[in-house]
Amino acid sequence: MDTAFAPEPRARAVALFNYTFLLLVLAVVAGILVAAMAMQYLKGELPCPLCLLQRVAMLGVCFGIVLSLRGGFSYRYTGISLVSAVFLLIVAARQTLLDIYPRPGHAYIGSAVLGMHMPVWSVIVALALLLAYAVEMAVLGRAASLDRVGIERFPRLQRIAGGLCAVVVAIAVINLVSAFVQCGLGECHTFSYKLLS
Repeated sequence: MDTAFAPEPRARAVALFNYTFLLLVLAVVAGILVAAMAMQYLKGELPCPLCLLQRVAMLGVCFGIVLSLRGGFSYRYTGISLVSAVFLLIVAARQTLLDIYPRPGHAYIGSAVLGMHMPVWSVIVALALLLAYAVEMAVLGRAASLDRVGIERFPRLQRIAGGLCAVVVAIAVINLVSAFVQCGLGECHTFSYKLLS
């Protein structure tokens, strides 16, 4: 990028809005994943296979945002986050419907947070993500200037983005290792860590 380029005030404001939005979404989703891992490790609540898929979907949302922050804005990266949010909604809605009427062996897994279990929260999170992206797109429109005003124009946001991206990578690695220890190469259960039994 040409360092002599001085973006007009509107282009800079649009870019600032976009990067602030992406960082907020990234921070919230990363916080949700950290809370899920805290419940897993501190309370001993192993995630079920559908819970693991919900984590994958949330990491997919984060992955799209990380690509936008690191490689410059692209609707392709926004698409990755949106597809992941739709996948999260599908998986979470399926689990919610499966467990909505508790029956032996099929009750909700884990503790409730503010009266709701993780799958119900995941439905709410997925709907909130889809709505947030819709509002962002409605506000930004085509926003052709986003490809000219990179996050490096905002050094403070760039430092925050670097830290959040590192946190997301750490969350992904911890979840990958944990899922492998829990499931091995076979079917997953919530009884114990298969490789530690």
